[in-house]
Amino acid sequence: MTGPTVRVDTAAPVPPYEQIRAQLAALIVSGRLAEGERLPTVRQLAADLGLAPGTVARAYRELEAAELIRTRRGAGTRVAAPPAGPKHAPTDQLASLAADFTAAARALGADAEAVLTAVHDALHRHARSGAGER
Repeated sequence: MTGPTVRVDTAAPVPPYEQIRAQLAALIVSGRLAEGERLPTVRQLAADLGLAPGTVARAYRELEAAELIRTRRGAGTRVAAPPAGPKHAPTDQLASLAADFTAAARALGADAEAVLTAVHDALHRHARSGAGER
């Protein structure tokens, strides 16, 4: 995994495995981690973050259950191909993205007001960029 990094705040109320899961899910869903991109091994990411391997393994298991990553013996853990069609209603997907973003923002120490401000600002930048709202 080159590029974006995962950060964990062990003093945050959000468990470390959830911080890892939420951040990786957000990177995958947003396309910042591309299909087929290799993730660090459980041991490597645990060592990089100063966490127990079981913590990272739990995050990876949850990402596999959500079909965002796949692990193959000998091939490592990679970002999975996006599903062929919508698996869930757009409302469910939006709720999932919001939950992932909120967990990642909380892991960075953001309070509710900062989270809402960030979303508001992102919506306005998106609208001004000419992409419009759907």
